[in-house]
Amino acid sequence: MPTTIKVNGTPHTVDVDDDTPLLWVLRDVLQLTGTKFGCGVALCGACTVHIDGVPRRSCITPIAAVGDAEVRTIEALHEVPVGRALQQAWLEKEVVQCGYCQSGQLMSAAALLAGNAAPTDNDIDSIMSGNICRCGTYERIRGAIKLAAQQVGGQGSAS
Repeated sequence: MPTTIKVNGTPHTVDVDDDTPLLWVLRDVLQLTGTKFGCGVALCGACTVHIDGVPRRSCITPIAAVGDAEVRTIEALHEVPVGRALQQAWLEKEVVQCGYCQSGQLMSAAALLAGNAAPTDNDIDSIMSGNICRCGTYERIRGAIKLAAQQVGGQGSAS
């Protein structure tokens, strides 16, 4: 059944079943392949997107649950100050190794900084614990989040 969803500020009409996971609509229908498939059961965080500013696992979110909400993917993260600061900090701290999990890591980090301009290590660990990095770059991720927080100083929103 045709459904209209708003992704990165643009409405898209997609013809998929109501129970089709948002991840597959993004990747297969809209060709937005920055959001990754990891585990398929919301345990790894690779598929994290924002739905009305809240980080959600797109692999288990049926398209019918999106409704009129705004979906933001990694492809549009640079459009907000927090996103730009995170992307720059990721480069400065050389976070990426294989890179597969990084879109989900960045989306979770952006949601954290949108609501907490000065996160502690515990805040970061708590929010980021649902994002798995098989390369083990957790210390660099934490450092990049702290650097981005300093750079934005609480300005802007990630949603």
